[in-house]
Amino acid sequence: MPRSIFGRCVALCAYVRMCLAAVYVCLNVQSDLIFCDSISACLVVFRLFRLFGLCQAPLFFYCHFPDLLLTEHQGFFKRLYRYVVDRLEGWSIGMADLICVNSNFTKGVVAETFPHLDATKLKVLYPTLNTKFFDSAPETELEDVPSSAKYLFVSINRYERKKNIKLAIDAFAELKSLISDDLYRECYLVIAGGFDKLNEENLLHHRELKEYSVDAAISTKQIAFLRSPSDSVKIELLRRSTAVLYTPSNEHFGIVPVEAMYMRSCVIAVNSGGPNESIENGSSGFLVESNARAFAEVMAKLIRGELNRQEIGEAGRKRVQSLFTFEQFSRKLETLMQSLV
Repeated sequence: MPRSIFGRCVALCAYVRMCLAAVYVCLNVQSDLIFCDSISACLVVFRLFRLFGLCQAPLFFYCHFPDLLLTEHQGFFKRLYRYVVDRLEGWSIGMADLICVNSNFTKGVVAETFPHLDATKLKVLYPTLNTKFFDSAPETELEDVPSSAKYLFVSINRYERKKNIKLAIDAFAELKSLISDDLYRECYLVIAGGFDKLNEENLLHHRELKEYSVDAAISTKQIAFLRSPSDSVKIELLRRSTAVLYTPSNEHFGIVPVEAMYMRSCVIAVNSGGPNESIENGSSGFLVESNARAFAEVMAKLIRGELNRQEIGEAGRKRVQSLFTFEQFSRKLETLMQSLV
């Protein structure tokens, strides 16, 4: 089954593939429990086989975010196509015996989007972090960061407009008005993000951001744009950063703040969505309004030493260890699964 039909109908093709996989499982695999991730259409197949006594395994569905809220509905034929796909999503998701979501924010969105769902089926299961991978990461040379960069600010996101990366650039430009010129010359901003050269938005937005930084009067000697940096570079950026600027609004969960906190970096994030749950405001990071001034004020306090970066870093690491480790994830997942079997 192809991933798309001449570049279109991606969701439909994914639904069909999952349904075919479900048929295979029902006919060939003896299952105690069936775990479905992201695509709920296959739950219809499992329910049909259950109706005929051919698949009695409980159905566990992990919902990252309602798909119908992640796509545009422009044009008559696109709206018609999405009407069918969206209705299938809304109908099939309720066929799970248990539905897990990645945050309380997503739980609220799912409940509002699909009001027919049994609220008792919805459980929060936070994503996990492979802390051993981070612990074993060796120190890496950051070729794009000059030795003169005493205060390093980092934005890590995919090169997509919805991530609002321009806010990080605006905040860095605003910072200049809050500290001395000498201190500002020691500041550096790294925009790092997932980049696919075949993705038109990635290509265009990368170019837009570079042009935007010039318009914001940020010297090319104080900013770098990294495309799909390696894991070792990404971890080193987190390790060395003065703060990580997390700019999306209403993010479903957001793993970057968790990664940053584990590496003892201060996180400054928009006060909405998943970061409201991952970050303890004022302790392991800061939740601020979605504007440059709010971000820049915290950045300036970190530079002037008005905030204890070491204490914030340790608080962040402890928070991750208490809520987001693989052990915590495994323990809760096992408890939820046991409740079904």
